[in-house]
Amino acid sequence: MKPTILVTGGAGYIGSHAVMALCDAGYRVVVLDNLTTGFAWAVDKRATLVEGAVDNVALVRRICAEYDVIGVMHFAGSIIVPESVENPLKYYANNTAASRALIAAVVACGVQHFIFSSTAATYGIPEEVPVKETTPLAPINPYGRSKLMTEWMLADVAAAHKFNYCALRYFNVAGADPHGRSGQSTAGATHLIKIAVEVATGKRNHVSIFGTDYATPDGTGVRDYIHVSDLATAHLRALEALFADPTRSHTLNCGYGKGYSVLEVLDAVRRVTNLEIKAEMAPRRAGDPDCLISDNREILARFPWVPEYDDLDMIVSHALAWERKLAARP
Repeated sequence: MKPTILVTGGAGYIGSHAVMALCDAGYRVVVLDNLTTGFAWAVDKRATLVEGAVDNVALVRRICAEYDVIGVMHFAGSIIVPESVENPLKYYANNTAASRALIAAVVACGVQHFIFSSTAATYGIPEEVPVKETTPLAPINPYGRSKLMTEWMLADVAAAHKFNYCALRYFNVAGADPHGRSGQSTAGATHLIKIAVEVATGKRNHVSIFGTDYATPDGTGVRDYIHVSDLATAHLRALEALFADPTRSHTLNCGYGKGYSVLEVLDAVRRVTNLEIKAEMAPRRAGDPDCLISDNREILARFPWVPEYDDLDMIVSHALAWERKLAARP
């Protein structure tokens, strides 16, 4: 059995997929989740679930000592951009302050490896597309700023302690485990593909298209969609890289390096479901970039990461299969 990894937020969407990837790879896994947005049933049965908050320093230190934790994957946090604008202090508490408490606790326990769930929102509205890691960081909302502040903390801690980290800046995460073990289960999700498959299964009656006057080929926003299982594998490769060279840290984009418009995504959902997906036009949302696509050459060069599910129709089909499974849950 490989050593133990602590996964915060491991009962959530992306975290639960990372837990499965770690378990599949032979790691011992302890999940720390307060279950406010996650689900105990989503945690792989091979992992140990501890219900609690990541900023409970005594609890984190006890877990690290009891399970001999050597690395952390930190997914816990709040992720809804409009909510962060309405309630910024919630985001600075749940994302920045809680991360600071977690980092302090694990450093005190001698944990030397840390993977952080960051976001392309750290770039704000980038002037260059595809977006490189060297693109200026100019987040335009508290969500992006709260994540960037944690990146800064990690860099400072790595400079002061025997500690390395990888911050992965996600683009648009979608899909579900190909084997149907987990998927996006949060009520009221704001992700386009999730909403579209909810329409396909009768859970919602339409998809809102927020703006049709963007500087894109069809006027709707273009985004880089990455399959959640490929993202989970990227975390595994990042962990192996931290082990291999404890003196080096990484901050990397995580996407496929290609973009699809809102209308192209809806066309894919129609193809996969063979159903008409009702769409209604709505005003633009403040702060939505015209186009957000990753330059992913750096992560491909640094890690032996080979995406397996880089296909929009496949992403949609896995999301749809999970949505149907959710609908059938008692």
